[in-house]
Amino acid sequence: MIFDTHAHYDDEAFNEDREELLNSLAVHGIETVVNIGASIQSTKNTLQLMKQYPFIYGAVGVHPSETGELNDSLMEWLKHVAKEPKVVAIGETGLDYYWNEPERELQKHWFIRQLQLARELQLPVVVHSRDAAKDTLDIMQAEHAETIGGVLHCFSYGVEMARKYLDMGFWIGIGGVVTFQNGKKLKEVVEYIPLERIVLETDCPYLSPVPNRGKRNSSLNLPYVVEAISRIKAVTPEEVIAATNRNARALYRLD
Repeated sequence: MIFDTHAHYDDEAFNEDREELLNSLAVHGIETVVNIGASIQSTKNTLQLMKQYPFIYGAVGVHPSETGELNDSLMEWLKHVAKEPKVVAIGETGLDYYWNEPERELQKHWFIRQLQLARELQLPVVVHSRDAAKDTLDIMQAEHAETIGGVLHCFSYGVEMARKYLDMGFWIGIGGVVTFQNGKKLKEVVEYIPLERIVLETDCPYLSPVPNRGKRNSSLNLPYVVEAISRIKAVTPEEVIAATNRNARALYRLD
């Protein structure tokens, strides 16, 4: 059964058919989903989804693009809700320089604070890094993220950067981009890294794989990602599903 390590089912893109879609996942081979907090509100929504669906777990945190809303009291709230039984990670947190705001120093500050929270609570961290390769790595090395553990979600850098994160004991999140014609760099990363360090993700409703690129994404599209990985790694789709499920359970400490 497939484990989707990174989804946003609280997104308004699912407002019309969320219940029907989520209730259909099991019959399509999707066993477990981790819904990821990207803001304070989406973290609240994630907590609600966790309670409503037995197969949904949650990560609580604030995406770098939303860190302008953070303050000390909200960090205390995150610390409180992170102790809920089905919360399995802190995140998504990190750096996103694709947009010019919030300012980079603010993003760095709250990235560090969320890393420190993950260490304090002994939870893995879900790291978002876009156009910020050096600063992300510098902060994670300075904060000794190898003692925290977690996943580089929606990995978008090259083999050399992947090697550095593997050396730190992190997993690499692979989603729809691996099916894109212009996804050569990610295909090279998948070829390089051991299957034992790959986890599947959708980042839905974003980044639908080919042949559904440009449409709303969901966990139902993960077989296309499995197929792409199996071709690159020269293993069967069943082997990819089994390995990535094991990896996800180890990442989120669900064993």
